[in-house]
Amino acid sequence: MAVNVYSTNVTSENLSRHDMLAWVNDCLQSQFSKIEELCTGAAYCQFMDMLFPNSVPVKRVKFRTNLEHEYIQNFKILQAGFKKMSVDKIIPIDKLIKGRFQDNFEFLQWFKKFFDANYDGRDYDASAVREGAPMGFGSGAVKSLPGTAASGVSSSYRRGPTATTRPATTSTMKPTVSKVLPRTNNAAPASRITAGANSTGTVKKNDASNSVNNQQIEEMSNQVMDMRINLEGLEKERDFYFSKLRDIEILCQEADDAEAHPIIQKILDILYATEVGQDGFAPPDDAPPEDEEY
Repeated sequence: MAVNVYSTNVTSENLSRHDMLAWVNDCLQSQFSKIEELCTGAAYCQFMDMLFPNSVPVKRVKFRTNLEHEYIQNFKILQAGFKKMSVDKIIPIDKLIKGRFQDNFEFLQWFKKFFDANYDGRDYDASAVREGAPMGFGSGAVKSLPGTAASGVSSSYRRGPTATTRPATTSTMKPTVSKVLPRTNNAAPASRITAGANSTGTVKKNDASNSVNNQQIEEMSNQVMDMRINLEGLEKERDFYFSKLRDIEILCQEADDAEAHPIIQKILDILYATEVGQDGFAPPDDAPPEDEEY
């Protein structure tokens, strides 16, 4: 579960807009040139995958888009990830997708505090996870934060120096290896070796079975999340078109009462064509408007 944070501009120290943008580009290997570009929601989805692997379906995220309905889709994926990890934060989607600086900068400040409270220092190749998909509309020159060369943010995600220091450590340990005592003739009984081999095989089988079960659970959870998001989209689309048809029906009824016109009657026939004679609704009777129920 995630560690929730509650911070404001007054109670906490925040980085400047340039430093915040450099932090995002450094962590995600992106090319954002201004804060407003974060209105797509893609960066936050990948941050969630960095903090909590498999908390969001990364393959469904639109990483480089300028379509508002895809912004909404990304933020819905982020909101579902928040709910999955018990993050007590309501995302102001309506404000963020407008691309205004102040709204996006305030949300980024909060997310930076949330990231610092939950990041465990694991390695993460952001570009490889999104399969090299570009993110951001900048020139591609990633600006680093001040002081990151020695102990900054970028060193937390790429741990190259560790590998270069290992040969020196190995060379210093070689004299110790040469001092190992000669092997004795005390051999373990054959039955003990056989029992150990059998137990090892059983443990490996159990581990393999557990890993397969965990993978199936993650796949099913992702499928449920996708179905839930698709269902919300279908319900919104249904309500949208129903309201349009309802407005057309009201206009036709008002015009029909005032002056009969063959076009209006044809429109009404089309509206009720799939309903008359079936188990659906029938056309409304001639009744006062206040008695109608919808």
